[in-house]
Amino acid sequence: MITASSVELRFGARVLMSDVSFQVAKGDKIGLVGRNGAGKTTLTKMLAGAGGEPAEGTITRTGTVGYLPQDPRVGDPNVTARDRILSARGLDEALRKMRKAEKEMASEDSALAEDAMRRYSRADAEFGAGGGYAAESEAATIAVALGLPERVLEQPLSTLSGGQRRRIELARILFSDADILLLDEPTNHLDADSIVWLRGFLKSFSGGLVIISHDVDLVEETVNKVFYLDANRGVIDIYNMGWRPYLKQREADEARRKRERANAVKQAERLIDQGNRMRAKASKATAAQQMLKRAEKMMAGLEDERAVDKVAKIAFPKPAPCGKTPLMATGLSKSYGSLEIFTDVDLAIDRGSRVVVLGLNGAGKTTLLRLLGGADRADTGEIIAGHGLKIGYYAQEHETLDTSRSVLENMQSAAPHLTDTEARSVLGSFLFTGDDTAKPAAVLSGGEKTRLALASLIVSSANVLLLDEPTNNLDPASREEVLAAIRSYEGAIVLVTHDEGAVHALEPDRVLLLPDGDEDLWSDTYADLVSLA
Repeated sequence: MITASSVELRFGARVLMSDVSFQVAKGDKIGLVGRNGAGKTTLTKMLAGAGGEPAEGTITRTGTVGYLPQDPRVGDPNVTARDRILSARGLDEALRKMRKAEKEMASEDSALAEDAMRRYSRADAEFGAGGGYAAESEAATIAVALGLPERVLEQPLSTLSGGQRRRIELARILFSDADILLLDEPTNHLDADSIVWLRGFLKSFSGGLVIISHDVDLVEETVNKVFYLDANRGVIDIYNMGWRPYLKQREADEARRKRERANAVKQAERLIDQGNRMRAKASKATAAQQMLKRAEKMMAGLEDERAVDKVAKIAFPKPAPCGKTPLMATGLSKSYGSLEIFTDVDLAIDRGSRVVVLGLNGAGKTTLLRLLGGADRADTGEIIAGHGLKIGYYAQEHETLDTSRSVLENMQSAAPHLTDTEARSVLGSFLFTGDDTAKPAAVLSGGEKTRLALASLIVSSANVLLLDEPTNNLDPASREEVLAAIRSYEGAIVLVTHDEGAVHALEPDRVLLLPDGDEDLWSDTYADLVSLA
């Protein structure tokens, strides 16, 4: 169980929420919802014990907690994916001991071989105590369900893509047998089949669950409570009900608050009007002053009227002039160790062209964009920059951000030609105002990192955009802004996404299929592959 008592969360002088109390117990399946930047990720980190202590109040935990953060770059990069998953139950160390002992048991040194046999027996007993081969089979089943085949499980973490690393972490958490799961956007990088499997897993999970997700279907099918983080009021509204009843109740609550505020404002205005009229008479001056003070107190005690939730105003840049074919790639291949990702891929990006890259998870979609964007080098082949090429690269794991620098410093680095005032103005349109611009990028939520990375694109004058899952981590309103920006952008776009809406907005003229590198004119027959890829 997790218990939060009178918790206050702050960032600098900004209070995210105050005097918040709740419990997460066995059987509670809680959807944690709210706009980007409301504090969902911050709260989840603190519940997991991974984000420091609250400014006020206490958070206590009993039992085990499994936490899936948005950033998958955790764990020793040199261990294999399989060992990373098995480490959730401590089985990885026992297996390593068994493997080492197996090799030494074949030694011609009889003393070493005998000692290895004893060590093997001890490691085997340790492995068995943790569930043994049945547990290893269970871990493999979870991994396969999340789109991680056997060949991936044998690879070191350092050779995997960001999406694969995240799925490894999700598999590890689901395998952990934790009493409470805290999952921050667990469907990012999952294909359609894996999402369906995850829904079933979470529906049958008997422990406690707190989930942050913009996947409405996942939340609707799995949660029995909703915690709404209201950034305007700095509170958590707790709804002991499922998703659909919550939507109706919240709408009713907002209407009630609006009526109550309107009535209170009318009463206060009447008091102010009457007080102002009475103030002119000396005999009634004291009474008038009391009325005005009472009205002032009434207004100060009102909840702020809920303004329409702000949305980042996203518009991709006017592309700089360029030649007919600003970007070409010929004969590209990439391998990690003995694993070949793709080979002999050719691509020509003409001015204003719109290309969607499809392929199963692990087929090399992100790798290709990293090569085109200059983040990685190809093993073979050549990338040719045409006349006037200016690339804008949006990385799905936000690798283009310097997490050691502030929001403002990241913007100034991306656009050194902007004055401080101009940089702050752009950030303001992406909802980074006041103290927010001083935040280190490392503490931003996934949605905030997405907004910051997109902000750096709009000042780039890029004529070729490389977009890798640009709608991940965004709430519905912000996602619509990104889709509108894709529709209206006049330059060339190369898009990798599982979001069918993003492909629809792109209106691609071509499709590139990986790992084979086959290129074809776009047709609606490829649309069914988007969520599967």
